[in-house]
Amino acid sequence: MEIKPDSLAWKDAYKLLIGSVLPRPIAFVSTVDAEGNANLAPFSFFTGICADPMLICFAPMLRGTDGEKKDTLRNIEATKEFVINVVSEDFAEQMNNTAIEYQYGVDEFEAAGLTKAASTSVKPPRVKESRVHLECELHELLHFGNEPGAGSLVIGKVKVVQVNDDLYESGRIDTEKLNPIGRMAGQNYTKAIAETFTLERKKSPEGLK
Repeated sequence: MEIKPDSLAWKDAYKLLIGSVLPRPIAFVSTVDAEGNANLAPFSFFTGICADPMLICFAPMLRGTDGEKKDTLRNIEATKEFVINVVSEDFAEQMNNTAIEYQYGVDEFEAAGLTKAASTSVKPPRVKESRVHLECELHELLHFGNEPGAGSLVIGKVKVVQVNDDLYESGRIDTEKLNPIGRMAGQNYTKAIAETFTLERKKSPEGLK
């Protein structure tokens, strides 16, 4: 069948999108507002861009309830800094609890029972329970629309990567020890290491680029 997104209500288009683009890694983003109050929220429209410079991006949509910017985006606009905390299975429930729409200024670290750890290059704290953190400064911010269903693209330059010592060996992160989770459609999540397989990338035939 052929479906044209423009013909759908935004909520139906959203369901089509999240049912097609999956599994999605989770950016667990910590920020602070201009007064230094901490905020923490998960976003599953998240990926890397390039290694040099090391850039990542995530895309917060406008709130579906009132079309307003989410607290994370408001804080990044104000301070130009944030931290991406990688989510492991053992604190998935606490991560999910930060997705509640709290009043602006509520500290989701405290509400979800997560621990703050000082960052070394930015003001927002890291999530101590996380094993990998990307401390970022805002590189570029793009906005797309101003109604419910619209969103923004936050591009961050990674200033420092914090990795737990037991995860990092010979320049690589041990995925099994990290045990990350990903987002599927609806209320479903996936364990990234539940079942994996290997495909070796083939080399180009001689003479071809």
